[in-house]
Amino acid sequence: MPYQVEKTVFISYRRTNIFFARAIFQSLRSNGYDVFLDYESIDAGAFGQIILNQIKARAHFLVLLTPSALERCSEPGDWLRREIETAIEEKRNVVPLYFEGFDFAEVKKYLPNHLHILSNYNALRIPSDYFDAAMERLRNHFLNIPLELVIHPTPAAEKPIVEKKTAQQAAEPTVEKDKLTASEYFERANQAANNGDNKSAIHDYNEAIQLDASNYYYFNNRGVAHRYIGNYSLAISDYEKAAKINSEIPNAFNNIGDVELIMGNYERAIEHFNRAIEIDSNEYVYFKNRAEAYSAIAEYAMALEDYEKAMELSSSDSATIAGLATVQFTLGHIESGVSIWRGLVYENINHLDADWVGRRYDWPPTLIEEAHTLIKTLKDTDNT
Repeated sequence: MPYQVEKTVFISYRRTNIFFARAIFQSLRSNGYDVFLDYESIDAGAFGQIILNQIKARAHFLVLLTPSALERCSEPGDWLRREIETAIEEKRNVVPLYFEGFDFAEVKKYLPNHLHILSNYNALRIPSDYFDAAMERLRNHFLNIPLELVIHPTPAAEKPIVEKKTAQQAAEPTVEKDKLTASEYFERANQAANNGDNKSAIHDYNEAIQLDASNYYYFNNRGVAHRYIGNYSLAISDYEKAAKINSEIPNAFNNIGDVELIMGNYERAIEHFNRAIEIDSNEYVYFKNRAEAYSAIAEYAMALEDYEKAMELSSSDSATIAGLATVQFTLGHIESGVSIWRGLVYENINHLDADWVGRRYDWPPTLIEEAHTLIKTLKDTDNT
């Protein structure tokens, strides 16, 4: 097969980095490249195979790497991980693009062993202050190379969908520099929050919001930072602003419910968990959180139903298992509750320490009290 220069590109990224992805899309398109960038269906769904086929149909694979981009790659079903795996398996020209604060040594732990090879690819740093120069370098040194690879044509049935999505991206307004700078502040804020420095995180989220007050994630994540330093009213305000920007992303509603739960507003918490579940009924956390709220108002049958649903979706979360055991016990299913809790003790003996359990799970007082009674019953049973 002859070597030849190809001008077909697939851009892989997290939704939080849409403006950098879109700016790269626009720059490459204006220089004659055929670029695929999906946004609405980036989490796969019915479009999953179409997205993977576009990786196979293009020579170059650009993956945008920010400090938080790879954090969910430890999950087998993570979509960014699947895209990277496909690009490597199909021997595409993989070009990692490093953004502000990205350090492979710090995030390699999130990758499964077979993807550690990603750090071996020749990467390009993309500073927002020198974005145009970085794009020129990308074109001239990373994409302008002869390749020998098999390009799989887009299936005929998928062409209209691909063309429609490309046209939608092409119609988006030109990404201004302020949005790129805001994205850098956002990533810096996320780093600070991950390191437990929520005050610094709030400062950088503020800077990002000053530059771009239309971004859901900036408000949502600032709300999380406020929540962790106890600024509950500010947290709810930020979550509400995020939900107003995009009412179809469930996290903001779940986060409002979380703060209402902490504040003891259990009925309001349930309302917001309901909304999150209406949007996405496949996220175990929403059911687990609603179960805690139901437990707080002694609606244990409803709590049990939610814990069981959460277990269907994720059977390894210890807070869900502990909640299920406690509610089973409270409803009179003593043997079942004790048996489940004994399994937790086997995994971590601290589950015999009632004070530790209270700190670990941060439950409403009623659920903590029931857990304490369960632990005492288990100890008494084992001592007889």
